[in-house]
Amino acid sequence: MDNNFNSNELEAAEIKNPVLRFLKTKVFKKSSLTARRARAGYAFVLPFLLGILLIYLPILVDSVWFSFNDLETLPGGKLLLHFRGFDHFVAAFENESFTTALLAAIQQLIFEVPAIIVFSLFIAVVLNQKMLGRAAFRAIFFVPVIIATGLMESINAADMMSGSAGEGIDDGSGQQSSASDIISVLDVQQLFASMKVGGELVSYVVQLVNNVYSIINYSGIQMLIFLAGLQSISPAIYEACQIEGATGWETFWKITFPMISPMILVNAIYTIIDSFTRTNNPVISFVSSLTDYGRQSAMSWMYFIIVGLILVVFAAIASSFVFYQRRD
Repeated sequence: MDNNFNSNELEAAEIKNPVLRFLKTKVFKKSSLTARRARAGYAFVLPFLLGILLIYLPILVDSVWFSFNDLETLPGGKLLLHFRGFDHFVAAFENESFTTALLAAIQQLIFEVPAIIVFSLFIAVVLNQKMLGRAAFRAIFFVPVIIATGLMESINAADMMSGSAGEGIDDGSGQQSSASDIISVLDVQQLFASMKVGGELVSYVVQLVNNVYSIINYSGIQMLIFLAGLQSISPAIYEACQIEGATGWETFWKITFPMISPMILVNAIYTIIDSFTRTNNPVISFVSSLTDYGRQSAMSWMYFIIVGLILVVFAAIASSFVFYQRRD
């Protein structure tokens, strides 16, 4: 009786005292595995969040404010701001060099995104097959992603701008053709002309083959994402297809392609962002060459808004064709 009485008194005291109730429910209660993992995730993300709030966010705020002002550098490194309103934004559209660079960037995007997505998907499907040395081949296709960054990217860009592309290829005419002109060596243009193919398709294929080096360099990340998506498909589905007598072509278009369509959307968005933020992007190169910080900031934010609108429109259109597998 005394034990029951004491336990009842203790429960009543806990109900009346909010401090005891909080200690029992929040402090001394053993946290679940999901809660512990969530706290660990927040701990890993915390340095990144602090970097954004303390370093990156103030720079963004200053960039927005600079876009509405003219900046004058005073002795001692101080800046004097002269408010101009939206004059820099209006002048950006009136600048032919900016609009030309923007159209060139969009044209480059339209050319590169389908080529990179198709190539990375093809390589991922090939490397997903069971074969000897599969891990080595995966590493080989990812190596260009590593060496095409930093110093190597600067050296490569300098070589392309100077026009020095190595020894070249002897096409039999006594002249040396560079690697970027290999399509003319193979005379594919005449081949397509004899097939009565449209000139626009010929130009696209010619440009595609001439830029195969860049396409391979920018396809490593997408290839890994496609590989992860392919490996997440249950082998039982493919076994069922074989039992039903489906061909490899039918299996790819009816099973593989729909189930990796979310990865296609992710890779397309990643490729669009990568294309717009690359150092050799025409808009990035033009804006970086400006010395007027106010106009430079205004053009940068206009470029950011245009890229964001393109991503929103593309995601809205492409998401309607994406297949999401239900887990129930």
